[in-house]
Amino acid sequence: MKIKDVKTHILSAKLTTPFAYSRAWYDTRTAMIVEIETDNGLIGWGECYGPAVMTEAVVRGIKPWLIGADPLKSDLLWEDIYARLRDHGQKGLVIEGLSGVDIALWDIRGKYFSCPSYQLLGGALRDDVQAYATGLYRRKEGNPLEYLPDEAAGYVNEGFKAVKLKVGFGVKEDAAVTAAVREAIGPDVELMVDANHAYDAVSAIQLGRLIEQYDISWFEEPVPPEDLVGYKAVKAALTIPVAGGECEYTRLGFRDILTQNAMDIIQPDICAAGGLSECKKIADMAWSFGVRTNPHVWGSGIGIAASLQFIAMVPTHTPVSLNPKQPIFEFDQTEHPVRMAIIKDPIRHQQGRIAIPQGPGLVLKSTVKRFRRIR
Repeated sequence: MKIKDVKTHILSAKLTTPFAYSRAWYDTRTAMIVEIETDNGLIGWGECYGPAVMTEAVVRGIKPWLIGADPLKSDLLWEDIYARLRDHGQKGLVIEGLSGVDIALWDIRGKYFSCPSYQLLGGALRDDVQAYATGLYRRKEGNPLEYLPDEAAGYVNEGFKAVKLKVGFGVKEDAAVTAAVREAIGPDVELMVDANHAYDAVSAIQLGRLIEQYDISWFEEPVPPEDLVGYKAVKAALTIPVAGGECEYTRLGFRDILTQNAMDIIQPDICAAGGLSECKKIADMAWSFGVRTNPHVWGSGIGIAASLQFIAMVPTHTPVSLNPKQPIFEFDQTEHPVRMAIIKDPIRHQQGRIAIPQGPGLVLKSTVKRFRRIR
């Protein structure tokens, strides 16, 4: 079996209502999809996180090195492409492009052997996973002290046992909104906060100390991803667990996080950090350091499907316990017209839990829709 063709698809759709996180507004959602075809008719699907036009250029650049190669040799292909581009792309766009290719190769492998990709990565540790609702972004109109608690309560009514709030809009406003959301969801629902690295360590610590009383499950990206010294300062100053890593790449980048003891929870994105091949290595390495892994998930149904294959075999956080704490899955609830429109079997939660799909590859069942109408 050989790789016959590599195609890219940039999908884009306008939002009916723009929303903001701490550093930018969204009025459009995009996805960059990788399609790899073999000479025996198998097709693998992958997705790249990051600026779609740029990651598409990376995949097109990689394509000549893939044509004619054995798609089952995913580790060999990963290392070959990384070595060819080492001088130019140890992090960022190159690795994001490589991630989409790697995911598609794992989809092909699972289809070739007629089993889920997780089975070939070591086997599932769980049949389903608790999901948390990602939402609670800012809107152009209304009072966030009113619409954010209402939105959070709506997720709880749908069955979610955990929600994540976007912060980074000023320490005092963030503290007030966090208090309002906690009151709305009650004491038994997990609450995380995510600053998208809007703060420096001083402001992050100020906010953390104000919201510690609200039983925060983790403080995500309190400072920029390059600032591991800042991460360590925040981690040392607060009782809230510190999370990050969605903007980190490969086992080498996460090695630095782990050896510096900079985070309590790492959040590699399967569509960015190197694909399933690399993220399996990252999760196993984190386990050996006693650091939890909860993947960052932000994309289309293809990226979500790949992330479910990954979380199926992420080690439990407390493996020697009679009731081990399991990883938790990020499930974006914001508007995304592309997200489930491109797959015929949408991924849904039931009372805040998502079943790990059973079937070949990423378990898309070769039902990915054609894309022309979405562009």
